Amino acid sequence: MAYGMADLVQRRRMIAEGDAPDEIKRAENAKLNALLGICETAGCRRQALLAHFGETYPEPCGNCDTCLSPVETWDGTEPARKLMSAIYRTGQRFGAGHVIDVLLGKTSEKVTRFSHDRLSVFGIGQDTPQKTWQSIARQLVAAGFVDVDHAQFGALVLSEAARPVLRGDETILLRKDRNAAGLKQTRASRTASVADELDEEDKLLFQRLRRLRTQIACDQNVPPYVVFPDATLAGIASARPVNPDALLSVSGVGQSKLEKYGEAFLELVEAFEAGV
Repeated sequence: MAYGMADLVQRRRMIAEGDAPDEIKRAENAKLNALLGICETAGCRRQALLAHFGETYPEPCGNCDTCLSPVETWDGTEPARKLMSAIYRTGQRFGAGHVIDVLLGKTSEKVTRFSHDRLSVFGIGQDTPQKTWQSIARQLVAAGFVDVDHAQFGALVLSEAARPVLRGDETILLRKDRNAAGLKQTRASRTASVADELDEEDKLLFQRLRRLRTQIACDQNVPPYVVFPDATLAGIASARPVNPDALLSVSGVGQSKLEKYGEAFLELVEAFEAGV
């Protein structure tokens, strides 16, 4: 899904500068926030879309981009705090581009004119690429931690929701951006790529493992990758672990997932080895 901060700022400006009554503007902003939530979701888009209309879907659809190419998340609490601090230190008067310049330590004409190169936040974000900062800013706006003030030409301002994050009382999980090539990859091509190096018998076990994973995911109402990604299933098919320690040695199997799913997958491997 192609969109960016400029799209968000433009739409919010159109709502703010329109002639509609305040209650209509509030409704339009609520609709926009709901749309942003669907854009930024790390889960199934079909489930998110139906949830907006008060409906439920029993399992991930398996056809949207986040199902076909699952979204990775990361702990973005510290970068979010840096961005929020930069917004606050610069007076909550500037747009995302300028705030990010300050974080990256860029001595632009605007930065030096406002003496923002003397702030404690100047350059504290140099370890993070500019595109990542743009993504962080976009997601914080979408999640309601940061607002856009159109009276100040799109300036970023902190919302009340930002306070517990700045105090260290709340953590923020952000989705990792993927490149376009990753978005074009289909579920079938991904499955084929991880199974390419398996022999024919291992491929049969791999398919059984995938069916078991699908059943567990449906029972728990979670995306299949939350149970195990295809790469881990391929590793299990190849190693054929016979006990918990052996399963734990497969890449992608940690203690938590071993406790949750280990018994079921070990039983399947044992049955396959026995010719059942």
